Amino acid sequence: MGQIQLKQVTKSFGSTEVIPPLDLTIEDGEFTVFVGPSGCGKSTLLRLIAGLEDITTGHIEIDGQDATSVVPAKRGLAMVFQSYALYPHMSVRKNIAFPLRMAKLDQAAIDQKVEAAAAVLNLTDYLDRRPGQLSGGQRQRVAIGRAIVREPSAFLFDEPLSNLDAALRVGMRLEISELHERLKTTMVYVTHDQVEAMTMADKIVVLQAGVIEQVGTPLELYRTPRNIFVAGFIGSPKMNFLTGEEAAKHGAHTVGIRPEHIDVVESGGAWQGTVGVAEHLGSDTFFHIHNTGLAETLTVRAIGDVSLRHGDTIHLSPRVEEFHRFDAAGLRIA
Repeated sequence: MGQIQLKQVTKSFGSTEVIPPLDLTIEDGEFTVFVGPSGCGKSTLLRLIAGLEDITTGHIEIDGQDATSVVPAKRGLAMVFQSYALYPHMSVRKNIAFPLRMAKLDQAAIDQKVEAAAAVLNLTDYLDRRPGQLSGGQRQRVAIGRAIVREPSAFLFDEPLSNLDAALRVGMRLEISELHERLKTTMVYVTHDQVEAMTMADKIVVLQAGVIEQVGTPLELYRTPRNIFVAGFIGSPKMNFLTGEEAAKHGAHTVGIRPEHIDVVESGGAWQGTVGVAEHLGSDTFFHIHNTGLAETLTVRAIGDVSLRHGDTIHLSPRVEEFHRFDAAGLRIA
């Protein structure tokens, strides 16, 4: 079991309230991602769940039991930090075994659990090495292994991939997702990277200034963002926003359209502009377009290597049915 419920939880540091009253349920076995810009409260929220910070008011329940005042070690949760927090003088084997030794398990049980975790994480050949002899991705797997052997009801990940280079991040993202599929254990994962959130989560919680802006599956947030903040945060490159006459045509204060929903045409499109930067990625090309009269910069995604270059005139045909409409308060218009 690994259901986590937050009921009217708040957190203040002195007179500053960083988490206003908040309700959230994370279901057993779910992969939930907290995402939002720096300073939005996502790591603070994770630390409240872990018990590393005291809540100011409200209650936290784990598997139906009030855990608000329970010390971290007794909550049945395992946390994986951004910094790995490994002991450099210990072997991989001893690092993974450390929480079991603290729990005073017998050596046979420790060996069995360490070997099993190492096999799951492809670390068997590295058990006698020290952290300094490992790559960043391997060190992160050791930190995860140390969490696995505790057999927690939920894993808490605090930006675990942010210290890795781009290629390693992609690899570890896949490994953590596959680990979740194998273990079927609740995972709560904090990231500022919305691509990580979209590719890993069963459920995404979008936060801004400690407030939950929207909760839903990745596709729900992508297709039906509830406000301009979510619409602009979820999706890479970000959604284009238009106001004024173009928005008024569609009965809105602001309309948004994603880069892939604007087609590049040879001529006769509803919009035209001048190519600024063209990012040719092989499978896709992203054009950053000026002088449209619509927005300072309009971003368009084209399939393949389109031959337009800097300074060229570009003709565009937006898919009107894909417009997202928002009112003056920034809320979605149905």
